[in-house]
Amino acid sequence: MRSTCWLETPNTADPDAQPPRGRNLIAVTELDTILETMIDWERRGVPFALATVVGVRGSTYRGLAARQAVSDQSASVGTISGGCLDNDLHQVAAHVIETGRPQLVEFDLTADDEAIWGWGIGCNGATEVLVEPSTTALELGERLGVSRAGRRSAVIHSLDPDCLGTRRFVTPSGDAPVLGQLTEEAEAAMREGRHRVVEIEGERSLIEVVGSPSRLLVCGAGHDANPVVRYGSELGFETIVTDDRRNLLTTERFPEGTELVHAEAGELASVVNLDERTYVVLMSHNYLRDLEYLRQIHGSRVAYVGALGPNERLDRLFDDLEGEGVVFDAELKRRIRGPAGLDIGAEGPVEIAWSILAEILAVRTGSSGEPVSVTRRHRPDD
Repeated sequence: MRSTCWLETPNTADPDAQPPRGRNLIAVTELDTILETMIDWERRGVPFALATVVGVRGSTYRGLAARQAVSDQSASVGTISGGCLDNDLHQVAAHVIETGRPQLVEFDLTADDEAIWGWGIGCNGATEVLVEPSTTALELGERLGVSRAGRRSAVIHSLDPDCLGTRRFVTPSGDAPVLGQLTEEAEAAMREGRHRVVEIEGERSLIEVVGSPSRLLVCGAGHDANPVVRYGSELGFETIVTDDRRNLLTTERFPEGTELVHAEAGELASVVNLDERTYVVLMSHNYLRDLEYLRQIHGSRVAYVGALGPNERLDRLFDDLEGEGVVFDAELKRRIRGPAGLDIGAEGPVEIAWSILAEILAVRTGSSGEPVSVTRRHRPDD
């Protein structure tokens, strides 16, 4: 077991990170709001603490790396629960603010006798939270802000009681040989795009994956594209709309910060980065355009493609392309869904948009898309 905390190392977040191309305003996420609030509180001299979920067990409202900032006046932004832990969190935060020392605390709601705990929630889960003072919280916030604008990276949070608030930052091209297996775990987490808690040589760490937000690319700027883009933006996606009809690509029709790309369907791969963080929705309502969009997507690493229309239409698109020698392997075909969306009985542009985005969220998190009442019932740790 390592007997000392990690030595402070230079920030390995991409120093040349810039906001996503073509976007003057990006979607404001919960983390963006928390970081901005912490900066404002510091500027105004408001004492505060930052709570981060660093462990979960059973059924919990929030997952790993969820955050909530709490001021000395009990103002807060963000949430680590549905509100059921707020009173207890504020008490812990007040102690951290007063002492200036981080604290690791577990809120356990798995007890059968709720009177023991006094919460009366019945969530049947436990949430472990790191609550730290403003000094280390602001350092973390600064680095998270830089990392989120650049390449995907990882933050390794030590959960050793003697080293709380100590962190290391790892990028795919960076190295931290002193961490050994922990670096390997961080690299694996970055590849998968999922946070994880690991225990190595008896010491636990939270590996938090950060980086540029997922990209939602909507191919087709018709009237039904607007709700998809609007809700995608609210969910924190970097939103891009492309179409060869310039008159449809207007800032009045789409949320602020949406990148509007005027290009032919056959130019898609040259004007948009079709990488593994890109989720594509084909909604041009034109067979030949969608044929070209799929041709451009062939060979790419996009995480998801959702095509409007029945299964037979997508099968025909595949057949026509394969007849031209453009063959889609099984792995890429698995990522292409048609009709797009989960089956929630959606009708009309708004409901269809939610159906599509629900499927995208399920793909991004590796979830089944089944009802929570079903999946939680069969989870072995609940």
